[in-house]
Amino acid sequence: MMNDYDYDYFVIGAGSGGVRSARIAASHGAKVGIAEGSDLGGTCVNLGCVPKKLFAYGSDFGPAFDDAKGFGWNVQGVSFDWPTLRDNKTKEISRLNGIYNNLLKNAGVELLNGYATFRDEHTLEIGDEVITAEKILIASGAKPRPPTFPGAEHVIVSDHAFYLDKLPKRILIQGGGYISVEFAHIFHGLGVHVDLIYRDTIFLRGFDSDLRDFLAAEMNKQGCVTHFNCDIDSVEKNSDGTFLVTCKDGNQIETDLVFSAIGRIPNTDGLGAEDIGLELNDNGTIAVNENYQTNIPHIYAVGDVTQTPNLTPVAIAEGHALADNLFGGMARSVNYDNIATAIFCQPPIGTIGLSEDDARAKGHNVDIYKTSFKPMKHTLSGRDEKTLMKLVVDKDTDKVLGVHMCGADAPEIIQPMAIALNCGATKADFDATMPVHPTASEEFVTMREVFSTD
Repeated sequence: MMNDYDYDYFVIGAGSGGVRSARIAASHGAKVGIAEGSDLGGTCVNLGCVPKKLFAYGSDFGPAFDDAKGFGWNVQGVSFDWPTLRDNKTKEISRLNGIYNNLLKNAGVELLNGYATFRDEHTLEIGDEVITAEKILIASGAKPRPPTFPGAEHVIVSDHAFYLDKLPKRILIQGGGYISVEFAHIFHGLGVHVDLIYRDTIFLRGFDSDLRDFLAAEMNKQGCVTHFNCDIDSVEKNSDGTFLVTCKDGNQIETDLVFSAIGRIPNTDGLGAEDIGLELNDNGTIAVNENYQTNIPHIYAVGDVTQTPNLTPVAIAEGHALADNLFGGMARSVNYDNIATAIFCQPPIGTIGLSEDDARAKGHNVDIYKTSFKPMKHTLSGRDEKTLMKLVVDKDTDKVLGVHMCGADAPEIIQPMAIALNCGATKADFDATMPVHPTASEEFVTMREVFSTD
């Protein structure tokens, strides 16, 4: 390593990808520093996956109490206290922040508190400190895209939803991505009336069309009101503290809280990327090659600040591989094939591989296997909820191209399906697998009749 710099490797951002990369680089003997101006752990720990999943757990108890009656439980006097859930979540996040701090400390990584700005290609300013580094990693993540319509100052984004002073009676959620449908589940499960509006014909663009239609129908049955081909024109605050939302089609909706979830943007504010000539993509993400290298050879970027899939495990894998390659003498790469995805909506979604539309667009001759059924649990609970399962199979090779599910435990079931697809599983392999009975997942190995074909 060169001794002309303060650090061999300096990481901007102590989120999942940055922390992993810093720790692995230090384990290879590099002198490593990391800068973070907010809480350790990044979006996932503080304002994303972890608190959102805890809220989703909380929201599931309400329907579960109703379901219990059909099994003989006499549930009376049930009530919900929002501050308890909110504050217990915050305590857990604080515990995780401490764990991340210890991980860095035990790895020998020096933590500098503050946001980093480039002074030149090797020099960074963090608060009152100025440091130099031979190699620099940008892992600054992403943040919610702010709305721009009149009255946007009255609207919250996902960062705010985790710390509300009180739970609204009604909420209007704008957006059609996984964040909007997950928060629709959370608030509806906690007893809030939910209106969800999206500017296109159906939400969850890019997911299998059957999943999208199925989830919309299930949400509407629950009482979530979906407004498709609809978008916000303006928001006005009423004298009583409520809000009047005017849609672009002229319709108006009155609500107690407006939540905009219209996507996320790379977090490069204050970085000084332009000052050093760092190349950005048209959408503001940092342009990198297959080795996560920017146009400045010793500066790298991983995670949500780039155009690779914006998922925590992806950022971790990228940061780890980069550190191994730079300081461990390895030649590792990240496998982006068959990345399983879960959406913690209600019912939850688990999906991996190609959607039916994508498989056809790529020229595959496909057989579609599909089933929809009432889960065994709801034969006694009485709940009007179904599960959807779907396999997309290449007719010529028998290879399973996609596995899609909307139903209880889908996020847990889809993980082993990812292993199967990465091993090149065929429909014959699925058919030869003995089912676990009685479970919902056994349907994946008992579907025999083709639902549709090319």
